[in-house]
Amino acid sequence: MHTFQPCPIDVFHVNPFTMLNKDWGVLTAGDEEKANSMTVSWGGFGVLWNKNVCSVYVRDSRYTKQLIDAHGTFSLTFFQKDFNKSILMYLGSVSGARENKMKMSHLHINYESHIPFIDEGNLVILCKRLSAVTLTPDTFFDGGIEAEHYKDGDFHTMYIGEIQQLLAR
Repeated sequence: MHTFQPCPIDVFHVNPFTMLNKDWGVLTAGDEEKANSMTVSWGGFGVLWNKNVCSVYVRDSRYTKQLIDAHGTFSLTFFQKDFNKSILMYLGSVSGARENKMKMSHLHINYESHIPFIDEGNLVILCKRLSAVTLTPDTFFDGGIEAEHYKDGDFHTMYIGEIQQLLAR
C-alpha cells in the first residue's frame, strides 16, 4: 500500500471543469467487507451549507449507488495524467455486482477512516454524504435532457458530499 498524507483544503487548486469531465475520477463506496469503484466524469466542487462539498451523479442502476446509500460515505480518487485510461473505461463500463473489478483491473483498495479509495491514485477526496436527490423528468427545464441522456429511464441520483479530508501521495 502507498503512503498518503493529509492535504489542507486551502491548497486544493484545480480546474473544476476538467478535473472530472476530462481527467475523470473514480468513485469508491462500501466498507472493509465489500467495496466497489466506478468511473465518474460528471460532478463539481464548491461550498454549500457553509461546508466544502463535491457533487457526483450516479445512475440508479449502478451497484456503487447501493453502497453509497448503505454506508453514507464515498471517495473520489484521481490519477496522474499518464494513467492508463483503458482501466478507467473498464471501471465505468462493468458492474461490480457481477465481477471483482479490483482483481480484474489489478487495482487495490485502501482505507482512511473506514472510507475505501483506490491505492494507485495520487489525490483522494474523502466525503460524507449530505444529500441525495434523484433527477427526474419533472426537474428538467431543458426538454432535450431526457431524450439525450435518459432514453432508457435510468436516471441519476445527485449526491452532495461534505469533503472530510484530502489525501495526496
